[in-house]
Amino acid sequence: MTTIWTIGYEHLLPPALAAELEEARVERVLDVRYRPQSRRAGMSKTRLGEMLGDHGIAYESRRGLGTPPDIRWLFKNRRVAEGRIAFRAHMEEHAAHELDRLLDELRDGPRTALLCLEEDPAECHRRVLCEALQAREPKLVVVDL
Repeated sequence: MTTIWTIGYEHLLPPALAAELEEARVERVLDVRYRPQSRRAGMSKTRLGEMLGDHGIAYESRRGLGTPPDIRWLFKNRRVAEGRIAFRAHMEEHAAHELDRLLDELRDGPRTALLCLEEDPAECHRRVLCEALQAREPKLVVVDL
């Protein structure tokens, strides 16, 4: 059975993030932030990738699966239902091929987690990404860390 994990680092420091991923035996993190930058030390693209690499976890930025600023604004301002609708439409128009590619990778690839800032997956675009993947592969199991 194909599985994907998701995690938000909002309340995690880098060592705690690595520990959660290691406990779940995640082998690869796909950073699905549109802008993989952070004010939190160690959570920007380069440093995060280095830190995860030190723990034997591969890191990739998948900007194309991130929320563009206008849609991110909806999520940030608690207009989650509108954000979900807008992001779903955005993905199908601009990132359908990336979703298909990711699903192919998940079938035969390493244990993979989607990462972004938001702690609560119900308030995050990660949930919409996973729903789009499950629409393509109904047996896909989603585990939120």
